[in-house]
Amino acid sequence: MNKTNNAIQEQRPLPGHMKLRVQPCANTDAIIQGDGYRFTVLTPQLIRLEYSARGSFEDRATQTVVNRDFAVPEFRVIDHGNKLEVITLHLHVSYDKQPFSRHGLSVRVRNGSGHLMSVWNYGDMPQDLGGTARTLDNADGAIPLESGLLSRSGYTLVDDSRSLLLEGDGQVTPRTAEGQDLYFFGYGHDYLACLKDFYQLCGPTPLLPRYALGNWWSRYYRYTADEYKALMERFESEQIPFSVAVMDMDWHLVDVDPQYGSGWTGYTWNRELFPDPGEFLSWLHERGLHVTLNVHPADGVRAFEDPYLAIAAELGMDPERGDAVEFDITDPKFLQAYFKVLHHPLEEEGVDFWWIDWQQGGVTRVPGLDPLWMLNHYHYLDSGRRGSRPLTFSRYAGLGSHRYPVGFSGDTIVTWESLDFQPYFTANAANAGYGWWSHDIGGHMQGYLDDELGMRWVQFGVFSPILRLHSSASPFNSKEPWRFNPVAESLMKASLRLRHRLIPYLYTMNRYASRDGLPLVRPMYYHHAEQPEAYDVPNQYYFGTELIACPVTRPVDRRTGVAEFKAWLPEGRWIDFFSGRVYDGGRSLALYRNLESIPVLAKAGAIIPLADLTEYTSSVANPQQLEVRVFAGSSGSFQLWEDTEETAEDREENWCCTEMTLSWEEAARFTIGAARGNTAAIPGWRSWKLCFTGVSDSQVRVLVGGEEAGTVTGYDDASHILTVEITEVATDTAIEVEFAGAVLAGNRVKEDIFTLLNRAQIEFQLKEQIFGLVKSSASPAAALASLAALKLEHSLFGALCEILTATIE
Repeated sequence: MNKTNNAIQEQRPLPGHMKLRVQPCANTDAIIQGDGYRFTVLTPQLIRLEYSARGSFEDRATQTVVNRDFAVPEFRVIDHGNKLEVITLHLHVSYDKQPFSRHGLSVRVRNGSGHLMSVWNYGDMPQDLGGTARTLDNADGAIPLESGLLSRSGYTLVDDSRSLLLEGDGQVTPRTAEGQDLYFFGYGHDYLACLKDFYQLCGPTPLLPRYALGNWWSRYYRYTADEYKALMERFESEQIPFSVAVMDMDWHLVDVDPQYGSGWTGYTWNRELFPDPGEFLSWLHERGLHVTLNVHPADGVRAFEDPYLAIAAELGMDPERGDAVEFDITDPKFLQAYFKVLHHPLEEEGVDFWWIDWQQGGVTRVPGLDPLWMLNHYHYLDSGRRGSRPLTFSRYAGLGSHRYPVGFSGDTIVTWESLDFQPYFTANAANAGYGWWSHDIGGHMQGYLDDELGMRWVQFGVFSPILRLHSSASPFNSKEPWRFNPVAESLMKASLRLRHRLIPYLYTMNRYASRDGLPLVRPMYYHHAEQPEAYDVPNQYYFGTELIACPVTRPVDRRTGVAEFKAWLPEGRWIDFFSGRVYDGGRSLALYRNLESIPVLAKAGAIIPLADLTEYTSSVANPQQLEVRVFAGSSGSFQLWEDTEETAEDREENWCCTEMTLSWEEAARFTIGAARGNTAAIPGWRSWKLCFTGVSDSQVRVLVGGEEAGTVTGYDDASHILTVEITEVATDTAIEVEFAGAVLAGNRVKEDIFTLLNRAQIEFQLKEQIFGLVKSSASPAAALASLAALKLEHSLFGALCEILTATIE
């Protein structure tokens, strides 16, 4: 037996919490097996195709696939002796019972209507829509993406033939049998169904802790404990909320004797910077911050480290020799000592989770085993050992990595090109099932200072999975808002507050991602697969169930003061989250925004719960004061999901649901139902600030528990927001708001054009001429015809067109 297999076989039993729950054996009724082949029909659109000359097939879980116990779908098998056909509702497999070959194995794919979409022959490389990538390190714009699960041709293929195996005792072992192990996904354009079955096959996306959805502060910088505390206190005094404190590598010793190598790896607090680590971590916790420390584990444990004696003893080494404990993730003894000696003591001090910063490639003593994947796997499982909700922070390591959130995308260059790539990169990662990317918001290194760029990056961060500010150690490169010009500073602060206000909405989407396989950020074609335009807006995406985000990733035009975003709006009515402007959908159009906002559009009938931060707090707990944005024009409903977040187990009995409903088509009425389920998870009473956007000024009647109640109401004519404030209502009591004669408000066309022109850096005479034409025109079409004759510059004419044609009369 060789050394590699010795390392694998000499196993120390892993504790129960480090064993992933798997159900790898398929129902025998789903299996068609013969001489050298085995097919498993998992769904009408998903089939496992195996070939082994020795007839040796794999029933253990793999790095990618952990569950094959699907309900058996209907299918037919036709055996012609020398040919086999397997037919489901959507797939028709033809196979010659020989080693897989192009002429001997094919699959025909039919869509939901039964029409033939495409034919796959063994060896064909599917042209998919792309997935994601391991890292954005040093990216300055677009980079190539790995393959994903979705294709416009209707099928994709996952080759699991070389994936390592997860044993029942939690260990990872290499495959010994040669052969093919393929999963054929033939979902046509039913992208969400494909993704949902992928999660059933490869494991669900875990539920994130609530605090992970708030703002993260991070910087590669040599802070002292006092400097870090002073920074957190200033954030609090300026009412900039954070929920996660990230400590980059300088928390540990980095200036080490050259005989030990570099200082990238370390497990010993730098007590010149942090003289009392336990007190420092407690101080952060008292302010509601959760803490993660950066680790680069590649260099193992050297003799200067505090835990060296303990880990040497654990592994039976002679500490007097001073030999380094090599990092060997394939050695079961080292693996357990790695956590027990190096990480658990620091967790007892107050470290909440770990930032695994592995950059050393994929070589281990076990062929095919990527140390990054193994670090992600075991760190995530170990993070839940104390009963808390598991969390780790690391790089992407291929399909199946969604089981180990959150993803660290790496060190991008600070340029507009980097920002322009990130919305697409983030949304497209859903095609690999990877929904929780965390980028270095603002960019990490090099590049240049551009206040507008920094501000736009933060605005994108609000509407991305995780908002984590980060930057290099350069004294000129940091993301504190007050280091930017006053306009950027003010807008960055507002954005960071908005992110924390969005947590009730985000946490509900967190549940949907985990329970229903619905990522927070999704490309437009997920819901509009047959619309060609949905594939042509790579930087536009759904942000949860209620919103579409269009991050601005290019500078404003200096003369008009607005930046352009080329968008496509699905059928229906859409209302701008910030301005209240109403748009008719079913078309492509250019959206223009000044520095104050990006286009974020709510569907008519959307309901978005926010934390009301009128009385500022950085807490991310289930809020006692809620603001609910309700967008007029159509009926809609929303279920606000909350839990206590105290346990790692995601059980139904942990949850409390508050349902909200807007009825619009007849008599307008908005209802907040009594909370149901685990009401102990939420405050016993709440104050509500209801903001009805896009509605005309109306009389309202409020009923609390069926009794008419006093309220404070107000109407903002500029944004068409009707506000209703209701204080201290028991959460087990229903609330109804009735509207008298409410209608969808019209856009303020002339006022918005005046505002655009007033800010534009153009000739006064031209402003007057344009505004005069708009005021005197009989219709938007007439105004556009007159304006076209002026041959205006592109940005100005485009912005005027948007305002004039937002709704089509």
